Amino acid sequence: MAEGLSSAPHSGAAAVTVYTKPSCVQCEATVRALARKGIAFRLVDVTVDDDALAHVRELGHQQVPVVETATEHWSGYRPDRLMALARRRTG
Repeated sequence: MAEGLSSAPHSGAAAVTVYTKPSCVQCEATVRALARKGIAFRLVDVTVDDDALAHVRELGHQQVPVVETATEHWSGYRPDRLMALARRRTG
């Protein structure tokens, strides 16, 4: 699982982007956790957005979900990373 800094700009107001695909259990768990923690996010379906798929691959990821913030990105359902993100958001 690749992790690191991201230089890709985010569209819209949400500072968190979740790259996903249909019928993805880990994607659904990630989205539920973000919503439960009150973290705004935008969803991008890599099966219908070729540019998004290319971006995810450029980041070094081979699986979804990929969660990307202004300073980090990771793939898979990562409760530890989601909790840390929520803590940083609530200061």
